[in-house]
Amino acid sequence: MTSHLSSSLLPRIFFPVLLATLLTWLHAVAAERAISIPVQITHAQNFDPFPSPDGKKLVFISLITGKEQLFTMDADGSNVAQLTRDDADHEDPAWSPDGTKIAFVLITKDHHSIAVMGTDGSNVEVLTPREQNTIHPNWSADSKRVIYCTNDDLQPPKKNSADINAVDLVTKKITRLITGGINTYGSWSPDMKHIAFRKIIGDENSEVFVAEGDGSNPRNLTKNPFFDGWPAWSPDARKIAFASNRRGHGYQIFVMDPDGANPRLLANTEGRGTAPRWSPDGKVIYFTNCVEKDYGADCEILMARFEP
Repeated sequence: MTSHLSSSLLPRIFFPVLLATLLTWLHAVAAERAISIPVQITHAQNFDPFPSPDGKKLVFISLITGKEQLFTMDADGSNVAQLTRDDADHEDPAWSPDGTKIAFVLITKDHHSIAVMGTDGSNVEVLTPREQNTIHPNWSADSKRVIYCTNDDLQPPKKNSADINAVDLVTKKITRLITGGINTYGSWSPDMKHIAFRKIIGDENSEVFVAEGDGSNPRNLTKNPFFDGWPAWSPDARKIAFASNRRGHGYQIFVMDPDGANPRLLANTEGRGTAPRWSPDGKVIYFTNCVEKDYGADCEILMARFEP
């Protein structure tokens, strides 16, 4: 009698437990299926930093409502201040060595001009003539001239010939320094004895070149089949920072001697690291790093310490 009661009670006990377990499992599966994949829909665009000559501030670009506007901030990223607020785009800011002006590219209706302004955004003055389409300004050591290049992207993605020129701030006289081929990102060394620049060779190869201060005697420094460019002199003219994809995954910042010897990676980054700029004391290199995120890309300003 006892055995019969036990066997009859077994299904009553077992099946409710089994059903509860099954329902718990089905609920867990349903919960897992309900988990969604998050997609990033906002993207920051801050890039092209250039330090002030005292090293206390950076001028940079930030994309605001679809326009590239210029800002300044302290070197630690605090105290951000907007300089430009018009309907134009503003690119390639460069702080003058005397600390009084900022050169930049003013883009209006697809025309690129080299302009300068006060460090608070006041007194904007266009330096280059209307018939020239110009990009990538930098300064002479005495802050009296701006070196720049003609636009090599008039019909992208095809590249066109580009020259490197210099314009006098007072007389507006333009001097051609480097011509023949595609020459961009020119900058004088701090002692004005040399010009570093990027030269595109063929369809895919870009090299860092150096020439004398007047543009004569150009020679290839990098001699690498990958894409090298964006050269920037160290304050003591003993090093050149540049960006390259020579490691095969994105662009990173490298440093080499001014004759092209001893190239080495500055920092191990992921994404597209370009446009390096040295701090005035030569201890830090600022640069832009862009990383693809979901359906967009984030560009942010990074810094890396340079160890000689």
